[in-house]
Amino acid sequence: MAADTTDTNGLLPMVVDAVSYRAGDQALIDHVSFRLEDSRRTVILGPNGAGKSVLLRLCHGLLAPSAGAITWGGSTPAATMKRRGLVFQRPVMLRRSVAANIEHVLKTQGIGRDRRRGLVSAALDQAGLKSLAHRQARTLSGGEQQRLAIARAWLLEPAVVLLDEPTANLDPGATRAVEELIIRLGATGAKILMTTHDIAQARRLAEEVMFLHHGRLLEHRPAVEFFAGPRDPDAADFIAGQLIN
Repeated sequence: MAADTTDTNGLLPMVVDAVSYRAGDQALIDHVSFRLEDSRRTVILGPNGAGKSVLLRLCHGLLAPSAGAITWGGSTPAATMKRRGLVFQRPVMLRRSVAANIEHVLKTQGIGRDRRRGLVSAALDQAGLKSLAHRQARTLSGGEQQRLAIARAWLLEPAVVLLDEPTANLDPGATRAVEELIIRLGATGAKILMTTHDIAQARRLAEEVMFLHHGRLLEHRPAVEFFAGPRDPDAADFIAGQLIN
């Protein structure tokens, strides 16, 4: 997990072209188009129910659009999925130790035992979990589990990491630890695409903001410009702390 070695050139630009996703009669994502071209940290911001998680799953290829198309470097999400990492809001922990959770990822990639040992140690260091290496992963706190999930994703040196509300329901200390890990991950050159409804978190982490509401992409701008003055009235109300319909 050496810094500045991740190459995103093969996956970017990522292009979402007129994508919609329907569940029955309801449009959860409504004719969304955007293009991501560099390794800036991109935050999909919006209220609960805006469609953020659905959009992230569409981008990764876990869901298929009802209309429109998504490509990563000209290829489909399914064809490029192994070159991306995805961390869910509630990460899945295997019934084994913290270290064994990490080692399992390496085994599935056919990495030999001697190399696995060094990589597991590096991942535990990176996530601040070395003292918990032999603890059962399912007994970790929510923040510790999230850091473990990010460390597992990081091990495979993905070009892009997608994070779905990675600090939802965490206390401030745990949130800070996860955010610091995300920043370090981005510093390796990996493209970060994450969702949040937390305005303060978006201010801390975003280099680029996509504001989503009712499944529609209302703004897509550099974070500095967005927070200086959203153009969309709903976005302006949202970052002012007002309820939006």
